[in-house]
Amino acid sequence: MEALKSGSDVLFILLGGIMVLAMHSGFAFLELGTVRKKSQVNALVKILTDFSVSTLAYFFVGYSLAYGVNFFASAETLLAKNGFELTKFFFLLTFAAAIPAIVSGGIAERARFYPQLAATFLIVAFIYPFFEGIAWNQAFGVQAWLKTTYGEEFHDFAGSVVVHAMGGWIALPAVLLLGARYGRYTREGRVSAHPPSSIPFLALGAWILTVGWFGFNVMSAQTIDKISGLVAINSLMAMVGGTLVAMVAGRNDPGFVHNGPLAGLVAVCAGSDLMHPMGALVVGGVAGGLFVVMFTLTQNRWKIDDVLGVWPLHGLCGAWGGIAAGIFGSKALGGVGGVAFMPQLLMTGLAITIALVGSTLVYGLLKSTVGLRLDQEQEYSGADLSIHRITATPERETNW
Repeated sequence: MEALKSGSDVLFILLGGIMVLAMHSGFAFLELGTVRKKSQVNALVKILTDFSVSTLAYFFVGYSLAYGVNFFASAETLLAKNGFELTKFFFLLTFAAAIPAIVSGGIAERARFYPQLAATFLIVAFIYPFFEGIAWNQAFGVQAWLKTTYGEEFHDFAGSVVVHAMGGWIALPAVLLLGARYGRYTREGRVSAHPPSSIPFLALGAWILTVGWFGFNVMSAQTIDKISGLVAINSLMAMVGGTLVAMVAGRNDPGFVHNGPLAGLVAVCAGSDLMHPMGALVVGGVAGGLFVVMFTLTQNRWKIDDVLGVWPLHGLCGAWGGIAAGIFGSKALGGVGGVAFMPQLLMTGLAITIALVGSTLVYGLLKSTVGLRLDQEQEYSGADLSIHRITATPERETNW
């Protein structure tokens, strides 16, 4: 029975890892559809290579930093419990690799390729696992202090704060240090619209992410005996709430409609195992509205050229989700309980602080040493031609 249990757990978490791995294709197509045609190839290549660099960073450094586990033993030793620790690493790697995938959308169309890969390694090896260890592995006694002081630990079931808020707030300094795309804002204060290059690809990316999210959230139980149908239905309700509010607030703009479910799902991750489905609907709806309002503000009023809106989508909606878990997870609002407001608020603030400081150090160092940005001519030609020497749809064949 023990062998059957461990085998089932390995299969369970492996399927979750595969679903979240598939979400990275969603990140790729969401970015591909949102950027201009001259940057579509770059979007695809970045997501795949960022994932590969993230794997090395997390395998050799990050996972050990977060959980104190390394894989330098023999393969025979690693086979214990059907290799459960290995599949757990794979599952949590797909979460870690979401950080550079999130950042990629914010810095699209003008970032240099290899400096971003270097940033990816540093972020996934050091910055992300530093907070991951605090939140999910009792590092530095922070969770124990919260439990003693407020009666409950910080609760983030599937990563509203640990993954999404961290990713969004890491992206913000990178976007600010890079500056806006050339021609995006004029000296007279006008905004030059850069509409999505492909709504079908944008929608495809959103759908892949949405479907994969049910692995992201449900499989965060990590063992099959802890699986919860409540997590699945809360994810569904938050997705629906985010979609409908974004549709109304965004005046039926297809970009907002397809980012709405993502906003809702980002927000529900933290408390998806605690909330009542009606609470999850509200949390997702608030996130959908928050994304539309803050995306519009950042782009049009504050002149922050966050191409995919990753700071409002992941940074702000993730922070809202962490705080919302402390509100809607309470028994008074129909939740399961076992969560308190202050730990949620304090740890969300700590995550934002670590993300901002770490990202500023990494991207500031790279900017001052090797540079972060394509030059004006390269950006005008497009990242596809400047970096990869080919466009997404070459208009002529080579004559041999």
